[in-house]
Amino acid sequence: MSPTSETQSLTATPPESQPETPRQSAWAIDEWLSSAALALMVLIPVIEIAMRPWMGRGIENASVLVQHLGLVLTMWGALAAERHGHLTTMGGGMRRNGELPSSGVNPWPQRLAHGLAALVCGMLAMSSWRLVDSEREAAQVLAYGIPVWWVQASMPLGFALLGAKLGARCALFARAMPVQWLTGLALALCGVALVAQFDGTAFSAWPAFMLLCVALFAGAPIFAVLGGLALALFWQDGMPLASVSLSHYQITVNPSLPALPLFTLAGLVFARTGAAQRLGTLFVALLGHGAKGTVLATALMCSCFTAFTGGSGVTILALGGLLLPLLLKVGYPEKRGISLVTSASALGVLLAPSVPLIMYAIMARVPINTMFLAGLLPALVMVAFLLVFGGYLRRSRGESMSDAALNPPLSLTPRPLLWPSVWAAKWEILAPVVAIGSLVSGLATPTESAAVTALYAILTQAWGHRELGWRLLFKCLSESAQIIGGVLLILGMALALTNFLIDAGIPDAAIEAVQGAIPDKFLFLLALTAFLLLAGALMEIYAAIVVLVPLLLPVAMSYGIDPVHFGIIFLAAMEMGFLCPPAGMNIYFSSAMFKKPVSEVAVAVLPALFAIFLGTLAIASVPWLATGLPRLLGASA
Repeated sequence: MSPTSETQSLTATPPESQPETPRQSAWAIDEWLSSAALALMVLIPVIEIAMRPWMGRGIENASVLVQHLGLVLTMWGALAAERHGHLTTMGGGMRRNGELPSSGVNPWPQRLAHGLAALVCGMLAMSSWRLVDSEREAAQVLAYGIPVWWVQASMPLGFALLGAKLGARCALFARAMPVQWLTGLALALCGVALVAQFDGTAFSAWPAFMLLCVALFAGAPIFAVLGGLALALFWQDGMPLASVSLSHYQITVNPSLPALPLFTLAGLVFARTGAAQRLGTLFVALLGHGAKGTVLATALMCSCFTAFTGGSGVTILALGGLLLPLLLKVGYPEKRGISLVTSASALGVLLAPSVPLIMYAIMARVPINTMFLAGLLPALVMVAFLLVFGGYLRRSRGESMSDAALNPPLSLTPRPLLWPSVWAAKWEILAPVVAIGSLVSGLATPTESAAVTALYAILTQAWGHRELGWRLLFKCLSESAQIIGGVLLILGMALALTNFLIDAGIPDAAIEAVQGAIPDKFLFLLALTAFLLLAGALMEIYAAIVVLVPLLLPVAMSYGIDPVHFGIIFLAAMEMGFLCPPAGMNIYFSSAMFKKPVSEVAVAVLPALFAIFLGTLAIASVPWLATGLPRLLGASA
């Protein structure tokens, strides 16, 4: 594959992003609004930093303004994600095999799933409006005379539109637009009526539980299932349903949360330009041109790229077309090459500035810079375990030499020169220094550091390399908004569920039960790792962080486990979940990218799964791997 074709494979427009019809373009207002909100989230902190030394003050209430822009981004980004079929479901999205559902009649299970999701969205819209109405009476001002409730109104509006759009998917005649929208509006209004009529009245939650379980496996968005479960639990106790919307509002305006979309934007800018090719050339120049050097370069590059892009699936799509041909050219078998790219893309969770790392810091109330330092050594340990115990550095006995013959090594191709490779990738090499250095040094808050990093990525790729035009920039903004919009919907609903469980005393009961059954700390760590492997296979990682961390962290601390150490164990174990069906997203992305059956990819990554399990146990057994560097640099919590 030539450099030109490699770059094209990275930047080619996926099928779902082809030019839209006029009718579809009319609804692109969700992309414009969410992209505008994200652009302002980049600019406001940077302007604030620039104004402070010269004018003594910056933008009025800048941090709170950015936080509330995150709410706008979430709701309109989620609407754009629904339109493009990117809302996360149990199978990885509202698609099958990477394609949108056909324009024909949907199967009955999918109609049920979408119908229940629409009903839940209608209920969330009404409960959100009651929250907004109370804020409207309080008449709080956000900044420059803008009332807070104006921004909060995006919640009921967004949920109502989501309900109507999801409900339209279960119409009997998929091509009849009036029937679609009437069905969607009717289902959303039914949810509104249920809350308006019965809010505060106690009902049994068991029928809702059963319906939601069916909807989950039938393809309902995960946020709707979690939201429905939270609504059912609050309803069962006769508690106000606005508590669910309040939890969603609280997490979307969390002071540290703007870092998530901003770092994601920076990563996507690098992924959609030629940064991947330049970094690939650099890693090969550094680590060697043979099979082992290319394998090591692949593992390290996938891990680092996932840390910046915020999603291992993005890494597979961005780097798969570049790295697999490199592996094949040095005689590496295709099956093991796919396995390596798929599994190594999961390891970036522990490297700064990964989104799950930031998310854990927020939930556990641990300084973000502490978690950034804590993940460095464990990440290297996980890469080493993957390569050694996963068997990627050795040639299997049954592996024929015909692979090398069919894919001759690059001995005839000159090895890339180191210094020209370093110079070509100079802007990408400095990106981690900008991101982590500004935060760890204390020169910037997490949000300011993320905004500077995003702007750095945009400017270097637009002016330094001249590879980022306005159209591609808008695409990056839109994709970031869709990713984060879908994720934050899940987080908001998961937080509501977690708050209910905490109020019900579940963590205290869990401490007593676990300590009674498992008196030994190391047995607990072994049981914890096994449980998290199962949880990762069944739960989306962000939902797992929000739901499980508040429940398991008190239990771990009762055994004397440091919150920072627990966080690294938790995230390392969650890396296994990326490789386990049914929630193992990497398997589905890899299957679509390399055009292989899901079952074949799942079998190929089994050695990697075993290696990551051993690496997690090693990190759990040696706390210093996680806590040593923060303590050494004086950044422990």
